[in-house]
Parts: sequence; structure tokens; C-alpha cells
Amino acid sequence: MKTYVILGGNGVFGVQAAFYLLENANPKKVICVGRNPEKPEAFTLNVGRGDPRYVYHQIHVVYEQDRLFEMFDAERPEVIINFAAQGEGAASWSKFWRFYETNSVALAKMTEELLHRDYLERWIQIGTSELYGSCDFPAKEETPIQPTSPYAASKAAADMHLLSIARVLKFPMNIIRPSNAYAPGQLLHRVIPKAVLCGLIGEKLPLHGGGRARKSYIHARDLGRAIHLVSEKAPLGTVYNAGPPEPTSIRDLVAKVAEGMNIPFDQLCEVSGERLGQDSQYWLDSSAIKRDVGWEPTIGLEEGIKEMVDWGKKYVDYLKTVPTGYVLRA
Repeated sequence: MKTYVILGGNGVFGVQAAFYLLENANPKKVICVGRNPEKPEAFTLNVGRGDPRYVYHQIHVVYEQDRLFEMFDAERPEVIINFAAQGEGAASWSKFWRFYETNSVALAKMTEELLHRDYLERWIQIGTSELYGSCDFPAKEETPIQPTSPYAASKAAADMHLLSIARVLKFPMNIIRPSNAYAPGQLLHRVIPKAVLCGLIGEKLPLHGGGRARKSYIHARDLGRAIHLVSEKAPLGTVYNAGPPEPTSIRDLVAKVAEGMNIPFDQLCEVSGERLGQDSQYWLDSSAIKRDVGWEPTIGLEEGIKEMVDWGKKYVDYLKTVPTGYVLRA
């Protein structure tokens, strides 16, 4: 039985990873860490409610690392999963130093301290497919990195740091670079929950550039399963892409949401200008993670979108009071 710490555990992907580990990993404890108090039920989905193996700590990974390591040393986690990041590429063109502060510098400080601890068996870094830039082929893990935003560059720096200390100092880590993940509880600046909310309240979703950009989407529950499999089976020091076989255009994605809500496509969205630095296509080759640990996505877009619509309907009265824009927080 292992103790898992999830950094960035107040976000949807941390929440979904916690659900998966509690249900499937037979953990001693699952500890989520976030910079803010736990979010309302619409975003946390009451993860861990009533389960003595679950605990949440409000600790800022940039500014409160002394408190963080007090907790680490008390709990002695075997596995640390790092979702903690400033995570919005389009927003990273302003105050981009903040993205390096969280995504690169804080990571470097944490890993240096952890080299002096004897309890860590594995650090699972959640990277991003955005560091490959736009690809007209499925990117492999060894595909040259071509970040096209400060966010992607800061995440690339984090990966390069981890690879260097793994090679030279034997830091026990793996990196998972997922495609765009989604799940019930996702913040409303992301396209799927925003489209669902727009459909429910009769507003129109801005479709940047007509939705031509093609991206790959996986359900965060599938990502939670990838994390668990990598933590149990993967050779240390390896990097894995995790995504579906084919990308989907944003237009087709929104059309699936409209279909799932029985709303005409033109009623749900309107075309708007292209976003700065928008890559035209993210596409991953995930054959390595399937080969090494047996992972592949199991939740299709139609099934996942139905979950999102059901979630939106359940919490619509609260969700319509929540801002839908991205907010860069300290």
C-alpha cells in the first residue's frame, strides 16, 4: 500500500486522478495539494468525501515549500504526481515569467530537495503535448520539441530538467505528455465545459478561427489510469505520450457537443478571430505507453461529452454564476 501525493490536486485532472487511485490502487492514502481552498462540489465532485484515506491540504507549491516538505516528511509519499502548473498557452503571452516560476523554477526546487529524501519511489510529471508544436504527423516522444508559447516552453524546460537529473543523479521519475484532457468538473474557460454551459443558458460559444485547429482529447479518467499504470509498471526515466489515435477539429468537437445537447450547431457557436500562437494541430503517437504498460484510451468522445452534458445540467444553476474566462492567479 502506497501513499500518493497529487500536486495541483484541486483541479479537475487532480480530482479525477484521486478518484481513480482511491478506486483502483488500494492506496494507504491519497493526499491532494492545491494553492486554494477546495473548490465547490461542482468542481471537486466530492472526491474523497467520507473516505479516511483521502486528505486535502491548501499549500502553495511556489511560495510555501517549507510547509510542503513538512507534509512530505510526515507522510513519506512513495509516489508524487505533479499537475501543478500555470496551464493556459493563450494566456502565457502576458506575464510569462509567472509560467516559468511555477512550471520550471518551483519544480527545480522541489526535485532538488527530494534528492535528499529516502522515501520517494517515483515522481510522475504531467507534461503537455503542446511542446511539440503543430504537427502534421503523430508526434513520438523523441520528436523535436518546438514550443510555440511561453507556457509550452516552460513545460519543455521542466521536462529537460527532469530528464537531466534522472540521467545523472538517478532521480526516480517518469513524464506523461497527455493530449488535451477533459472531464466533469473542468473549469469553464476550456472548450468542452464552456460549450456545454453556453448550450444550457442560450449563449453562443466563440469559435476561434472557425474551429479549424485540430487537437486530441482524452477523458481525465483515462489519464488517471495512465498515471496508475506508469507508476506501477514503467521503467524509471521514460517519457510517454498519452492520447487518442486521431485528432479532432474544434469545429467537429463543438458539433458533437451540439448533437449531444440536441441543439443546432449554428445556434451554439459563432466564428471569432484566431488566438495568438494557436497551433493548427496536436497529434500524438501513444504506441510506447501501450507497449510498456498496456495503456490506451477507453472512453470515446461521445461517451465523455454525454458525461459533460449531464454534469452541466446537474450544476447549471451554480455554473452560470462562475466566470468563463481564464484567470492568472499567483
